[in-house]
Amino acid sequence: MSAKLPLKQVLDYLPPSLRKDLQGLPAEQAALLEEIRIKAECPLLLRFHQEEAFLQPDGSLSREPGLQPRLVSGDELNRIMLLLSDSSFYALEEELRRGYITLPGGHRAGLVGRAVLEKGCIRTMKDISSVNLRLARPVPGAARELLPQLLDGQGSPCQSLIVSPPRAGKTTLLRDLTRMLSDGEGVEALRVGLVDERSELAAMRKGQAQLPVGLRTDVLDGCPKAEGLLLMLRSMSPQLLVCDELGREEDVEALREAARAGVKLIASAHGRDERELLARPVLSRLLKENCFERIVILSRRLGPGTIERVIRL
Repeated sequence: MSAKLPLKQVLDYLPPSLRKDLQGLPAEQAALLEEIRIKAECPLLLRFHQEEAFLQPDGSLSREPGLQPRLVSGDELNRIMLLLSDSSFYALEEELRRGYITLPGGHRAGLVGRAVLEKGCIRTMKDISSVNLRLARPVPGAARELLPQLLDGQGSPCQSLIVSPPRAGKTTLLRDLTRMLSDGEGVEALRVGLVDERSELAAMRKGQAQLPVGLRTDVLDGCPKAEGLLLMLRSMSPQLLVCDELGREEDVEALREAARAGVKLIASAHGRDERELLARPVLSRLLKENCFERIVILSRRLGPGTIERVIRL
């Protein structure tokens, strides 16, 4: 088959038996594949843009598991973990603590199993029971329509919050906004400080961004936002800060500190509309303090990244 590049990249982390089954996907289906969900002794579940399907023993797809579904064996799951860890499972303690491994190309393997606790916090995981391979697809130009609406009269970016429910495209849009502002695509290029707490925007691996975030973007990976935003202000003299998933109490003071330094911020948050934002105490406070000049509401109504409205405050 002529698989799309994202699927080809993650196939390297599957044992030959599963790899062969997935190589049978038609190219048009491979192009829409978002997740490969793997659990021992359970059917292999594939998630596409708008639907999900189970892989059958003959390589076909079905919305139902079927009477004799293609089950993932315990040996296959163990083999996947060896491939993901390059046969050095103990070198992945930090990744296991966070629950994911970033792969070349920006793809991500989400992991759950038995949590090993230390002083009430997750130190690592063992007995991995589920693996979720999430395929990353940068979409250059995804923010081209939106960017002009986030600029002020002088062409500078406004303090902006991108809001959407899960899987509605806010990370893709935020990443492309970062790239465009950093590279000067349609605007004057800016020095951008990206605080990527969840390692989803730049998908750093061994110090290199796996996804395009711009030539002038400095990335602080895996750091809590509040601490990371202040560190960026002190160390990298950014003209713009970008971060994902606002919502903690400590984020408020970091935003205030950035504002006092004259540095604008573009961030994202979970929610379906303004009412959901106002129901969250921290975000409600930020809105009432007029911390944002633009709010972008996204949905999946016409596919991921559908811009429902841009609210000017």
